[in-house]
Amino acid sequence: MSYNVRMLLTIDIGTSNCKSAIWDFAGNRIAFAAVPLSISTTASPSSDGLHHEADSGQWLKAFEDCCRTLGATVSLAGVEAIVISGNGPSLTPVLSHPQCGVTAPSLLSVPAAPARLWLDRRAVQAAEQVSALIGGFVDASFYLPKALDIKLNEPELYENTQYFLGCSELLAFALTGEARTVFPSDGFERWFWNDTILAQLDLDKAKFPPFIRPGETFGGLASPVAAHCGLKPDIPVISGGPDFFAAILGAGVVQPGQACDRAGTSEGINACTESRISDERLMSYRHPVSPFWNLSGIISTTGKAIEWGRDLLGLKTYDDFFALAQSAQAGSGGLVFVPYLAGERAPVWNPAARGILRGLSLSSGRPEFARSVLEGIGFAIRDIIEVMGESGAIVNELRIAGSPSSNAILNQIKADITQKQVLVPRQPEAELLGLAIIGACTLGKFTSFSEAASSLVQIEKTYQPDAKTAPLYNDLFSEYREMRGDE
Repeated sequence: MSYNVRMLLTIDIGTSNCKSAIWDFAGNRIAFAAVPLSISTTASPSSDGLHHEADSGQWLKAFEDCCRTLGATVSLAGVEAIVISGNGPSLTPVLSHPQCGVTAPSLLSVPAAPARLWLDRRAVQAAEQVSALIGGFVDASFYLPKALDIKLNEPELYENTQYFLGCSELLAFALTGEARTVFPSDGFERWFWNDTILAQLDLDKAKFPPFIRPGETFGGLASPVAAHCGLKPDIPVISGGPDFFAAILGAGVVQPGQACDRAGTSEGINACTESRISDERLMSYRHPVSPFWNLSGIISTTGKAIEWGRDLLGLKTYDDFFALAQSAQAGSGGLVFVPYLAGERAPVWNPAARGILRGLSLSSGRPEFARSVLEGIGFAIRDIIEVMGESGAIVNELRIAGSPSSNAILNQIKADITQKQVLVPRQPEAELLGLAIIGACTLGKFTSFSEAASSLVQIEKTYQPDAKTAPLYNDLFSEYREMRGDE
């Protein structure tokens, strides 16, 4: 089927799914495709936590599968640019250049060791070394500790590694043959590297590709890939930055007081602030919209906690889990759940932190357990917002991004626990719309991210907090904070 307008192809590599969409420059989603992804999780006696890895080849095959599905709806020959983002910090040791040829089951191939996902926290000792060097805390989940850990503990892999790349960077490498590292914005210096730090850690500078920013181009699409996927050769492959960067724009968070709740396997709360706020419990860096700053807190296992709860109860679908949770009363009969199922990032930054369920009694049943998982997510979000408030940030509203944004039960729980308005954009896949915004600006269709977001983002529904539940949730939140302590 043809579509006689100029279009953008957006790709977001998540943890559980690779999602894609075709957009026109008015913000209309023309076609959508998603492909499930898998994670390998294994315990290791030599690590302080779990290994969380993924086969990076599935990301490349997912791109092809998405193009095939999208191409059945619309001719991809009208695509003017590809804009990509991905989860992180996930690090792939790439062993050699792309091998591009029409081979089964996939055209695209980049020889690589398993990717270490953002969930992977094995690099605890390396993180301590990096933190001591820079004079500030750097979590084991970040890129530099992971690369250093490979050098220290897997020297053969380190020597064989040509580049260390994130997931969207690896896809761009396969599409263009150009290796680049995406540096999201000013303020991220602490979580990346420079020549001095690499030299001090005795890390090979050649393994760390040059930086580019969101909105900049990796390179042109290679002709064999274009021909195989039905795209035009040499169209720009544009960096959309990390997934949260795109989601902020796709949710329309462009003014102080607004916050993006990027929900998925994990959850990121990103508040727009007038100025930079320094708090060791949070991350602060330039907002996509100048002159503002972004204040961020990341919760490691929210959607993953729901999946865990569903499986633990032996339920077949998420709908079954949410229906069961809805049948319980607010407060879950006194059950309080702390969702630290794979360590935790903000606000405790502790890879050894673990989940807690307190308040069990003979009256506790399956509905109460299911609801306590959802309320635990709400408490974790409120915890981030409270820490932001303690640091001087104002959060007036939460704009929900990601697939869970369509879940009315979870949205209302978030509103009631945080006592904030919860706004749901019309486009639930905010990352993909954000990528379209970035691509449209790069191609000169808008003069700024703010202009594009204000023009293209529409709010579909607003959830108001129920004041009647505030006293109950205030008490339970105090208990939640007591339980999680300072970990």
